[in-house]
Parts: sequence; structure tokens; C-alpha cells
Amino acid sequence: MVTGRRYYGDQVHNKEEANLFKKLVTDINDNSDSNIPLQISESKSEEAANQLQMGDSTFLDRMLLQLRSTCKYYSGYPKDLGPSRVLHFTSEREFVQLLHQGYPVVVAFTIRSNYTQHLDRMLEEAAAEFYPNIKFMRVECPKYPGFCITRQKNEYPFIEIFHSPQHAGNEGKVQDPNITRYSVKVVPYNYDMSPYGFREFFKRQGVRTSDPK
Repeated sequence: MVTGRRYYGDQVHNKEEANLFKKLVTDINDNSDSNIPLQISESKSEEAANQLQMGDSTFLDRMLLQLRSTCKYYSGYPKDLGPSRVLHFTSEREFVQLLHQGYPVVVAFTIRSNYTQHLDRMLEEAAAEFYPNIKFMRVECPKYPGFCITRQKNEYPFIEIFHSPQHAGNEGKVQDPNITRYSVKVVPYNYDMSPYGFREFFKRQGVRTSDPK
């Protein structure tokens, strides 16, 4: 707009005068020695540029939010995993009942220590990831020493995987008919203490982590 007259855009007062003005500006720009040419932008171009800038800003904001929401977990920020999927050992009877369900059970035998805090966090993440096909259980060995001693381990914490329960034979002995014997595979876990480590371990052991399609 020059001296109250609009020569560009939709609201042009005098089209003939506007064309003459555009030609004049073009001639001045072509004959100018300036290294910075005169820039002419119409109202629609300005509006489109503003919309593009706003769109870039919105995209950048979304990208930063996504980056903050994921990277913070690598610095120790707790993940929102929902309700805990880690089971707590209370008795051998309940543990056997859990095995009878047929799911692999990851059992962490623990005592209180600084490393236990890291272990608890990894168990929570892994239990949430592999739920409901693999169960995770934590045993506080000071509370249940009898169950932990039978594992013949003296370095805590340690983890064992119980899976593939099967009916066991009576081996010729007279047994109570009300008692059902089971044999179960027990594999010590010695991989990285993380959901990724558990995933690789299950893959090598042939443990199914998802429902068959």
C-alpha cells in the first residue's frame, strides 16, 4: 500500500494505475545497483507464509514433546507402566498353582541392596512388556529363606526361568492319589537385565512370548 492506495492483492483501487506502479517498481529494481533487490509480496503470499510458519512451529512442538517423552526414560525417569505386573511370592503352594497355569515364570530371588532397586525397575518393565504370556515373580529371600536355599545359590540377586511343566511319573513309589507330581524345566538367567535381554533369552530358549497367530 502506497499513500493510501493498494496496488497488490484482492483490494486494488485502480487496476490501470496498479499496473503502471508495478512496472515502475520493476524498472527501479532492474536498474538499481543495490545488492539487495526490492522484494514485493502480496497479501495472499504473506498469509500463506504465516500459515507455513505456524505449521512448522506446531510440527516442531510435537517433535520436541515426543523427544522429551522418550528420552527422559534413559536418564532414570520412571515409565508409566500402569498397574504392576510383578507377582510377589507368598507360598510354595501358590507358586505351584502358578506353574500349573502353563505360563513360563521368571523368578527373581532377591535381598535388599542398591542393585535390587535397578532389578525391580527392570522387572517391572519386562513384566509389562511380556504380559500376559510370561509371568514375573519376585521372592524376598529373607522372608522365605527355605524356598531360596533350595535353589543352591549363595550370590544374590539371581534369576531363574521355570517353564514347560509336565506330569512326572511316580517312579515305582506308592504315592498319595490326591497328589499330582510335576516336573518343570529350570534355566538360570545370565543375560542383560533388561526387557531386551529377556527377549533375546526367550528367543534362544524357544520360550513363546506371544499368542500363536
